[in-house]
Amino acid sequence: MRRALSTFLQPVVRNSVHKTRRAPAKLQIPCPPVHNPATRIACGDDAIRPSGGRDGGPPLVIFDCNGVLVDSEAIAATVAASELTRAGFAVSPDIVARFFAGRRPSDMLADVEAATGRRLPPNFEAILAAATLRRLRADVRPTAHMDYALTWLRGPKCVASSSPLDRVRASLDACNLLRFFDPFLFSANDVPRGKPAPDLFLHVAQRMRVAPADCIVVEDSPAGVAAAHAAGMRPVGFIGGSHAGPNLGAYLTNAGARAVIADMRALKSTVIALRGW
Repeated sequence: MRRALSTFLQPVVRNSVHKTRRAPAKLQIPCPPVHNPATRIACGDDAIRPSGGRDGGPPLVIFDCNGVLVDSEAIAATVAASELTRAGFAVSPDIVARFFAGRRPSDMLADVEAATGRRLPPNFEAILAAATLRRLRADVRPTAHMDYALTWLRGPKCVASSSPLDRVRASLDACNLLRFFDPFLFSANDVPRGKPAPDLFLHVAQRMRVAPADCIVVEDSPAGVAAAHAAGMRPVGFIGGSHAGPNLGAYLTNAGARAVIADMRALKSTVIALRGW
């Protein structure tokens, strides 16, 4: 993936006089072809034990945030491309979306540096985070029919996102969806490896005290679906966001999605169908 990414950034490297070689980061990223939880029994690190799963109750449904709960992927890609270009790494929103959908901002920046052999400004991650947060607070909208889906989807729910928690909370709050999940929000910043590694989803299952096999995950990116599949969970691919291209459903299926939906009104029946344990 980094070799392919470098072809889009190479003209900037040739024209730069500030080249600094660095070893590629260790994380390997696949490149795509183009609330109300149930019963509280503990607090603090042990969080919750939702009822459900193999004992006959509802499974834990884990939602990605960006591109699933809120229609924010295009906003995030546009801001990232703008800030990267401003820093001397010319790249389009389409390239950001193609290579980095579903992944942590820190992993994206590490791969940009590895692909170009150049360092971003020391405070670039903070600048990007602040710019993204401003745009989301002003422009983000909920995914169509999301309120309906969450209202009628009974049982425990939580959010597991590659974004920092302040961005997740701000996005959900702006879309009036925080009430369905708070305080059960989880970020990939809290685990060693981001998606497509399974670390975040395994962390969520442990914190929520649910077996991975008793979890259904709703994701819109191949990286997220692959992470859920690797964690032993049942991924549902979502292709109804404004950013979704015509081939996204095939990419999600290839990554391990057990079902693909384009309308959140179909989520409840899909979850019921996947509860075939």
